[in-house]
Amino acid sequence: MTHSAGASPTPMAGDPADFWHSLLRPEFDRAPDFAGKFFARLRDAKLVFGGRVHCPFLRPFFLTEEDETRVRVVAETIAALGERVVVAALENRALFEQLHLRPEEERLARIPVGYARASTASRLDAFLLPDSLKFAEYNGESPAGPGYAEMLAEIFSNLPVMERFRERYEARMYGLSAKLLEALLASYTDWGGTRTAPQIVITDWREVPTWSEFEILQARFAKLGVPAVIADPRDLVFDGKVLTAHGKKIDLVYRRVLINDIVARPADCEALVQAYAANAVCVANTFRCKIPHVKAFFALLTDERNAALFSAPEQEIIRRHIPWTRVVQDTKTQHHGDTVELLAFLRKNRANLVLKPSDEYGGSGVTLGWEANESHWHAAIEKALSSKQAAWIVQERIPVRRELFPVITADNKLEFRDMLVDFAPYIFRGKVAGFLTRLSATGLANVTSGGGQVPSFRVRLRGAEAGA
Repeated sequence: MTHSAGASPTPMAGDPADFWHSLLRPEFDRAPDFAGKFFARLRDAKLVFGGRVHCPFLRPFFLTEEDETRVRVVAETIAALGERVVVAALENRALFEQLHLRPEEERLARIPVGYARASTASRLDAFLLPDSLKFAEYNGESPAGPGYAEMLAEIFSNLPVMERFRERYEARMYGLSAKLLEALLASYTDWGGTRTAPQIVITDWREVPTWSEFEILQARFAKLGVPAVIADPRDLVFDGKVLTAHGKKIDLVYRRVLINDIVARPADCEALVQAYAANAVCVANTFRCKIPHVKAFFALLTDERNAALFSAPEQEIIRRHIPWTRVVQDTKTQHHGDTVELLAFLRKNRANLVLKPSDEYGGSGVTLGWEANESHWHAAIEKALSSKQAAWIVQERIPVRRELFPVITADNKLEFRDMLVDFAPYIFRGKVAGFLTRLSATGLANVTSGGGQVPSFRVRLRGAEAGA
């Protein structure tokens, strides 16, 4: 997730954050080992990314019912457009080429799959401000974090400070694992599966830092009555009819291994791809999810050439909530109604633009124009133009949200820091289910680049105080 701009005012006047802070400081000062016990809870709950705890912060992100509603409407619309673009691009060569998939990604995307939905689970990365809502990227490919987000919310729900906070505010957390499982089972049924409790495999490389999340989800799926095993793609076996993992016949693959890795390591993923191509197992997300997942998807949405794909209300949502985006190439294009030479425009307007690869993760390769000098910016443009492996995109700078958050320092003290807030709704089969909320002191807000995570709670004043 990228982007940076000026700080925004604290969004909720009157403010649950201020009330939380007033409760937290005496609580922290009274408890001699508040920080140590808090971190121990996180580690016991597997809330670690590699060896680092997810959350050194001591406040949730608070949103209102109105915030939730406006995010839901826009996010669900964009996810629906992603599914529509999948169908249209597979039928229309010119449209498909706007997304700049690599040949092997296209081959995988065109394998008949047995059910319609490309993205069973997806996530949009957004900045939510009082007067605006902007989305920077669509992660259409089985995004990480729902298990972590739910577990973190439960830990905060059980803090003594939350108990006192709830005397004044109603605070609702978002349960994600049950909704994720419901979405996976619905895709399995669409695919033609008939078992009420199909055997699931959660598959990714055993060395990934998010393995602990798979263990969280495995336990929660089991508690909900559906068995799951966790397996490295190298541990899968396909005999031409049946896919197995650790000796168990698999009905449903919750695919967390990325298509980038499947393409890069075909021998290691051979059993998964062969079972998928034979339609011997339901795989979610399907390989077609790569079509809206690439960042060039936002270029397709914001390019006037494609307006006929979208209704007038959808075009308005795109205009208001998706930043102007283009694939970097030597061409003329439209910029808010004006025809521009794209490369000349990029060179002149770096303070308002960001460059990034169309298909990378964790902020890799991102150049924020407002943080780059002229020579660095021009070098980044040349790198984008000369790339043989994949397309790059340029995107207009968008406003971001910043708030003060209490953080535990390296010496276990409490201090307040101004943090960028990246608010990312999870979308399961087209419906917003909850949120991943990441904090960063820099313009890159992701755990990979050193950011942290907090839970989100929807809040409102309790009865008498709400009417005061």
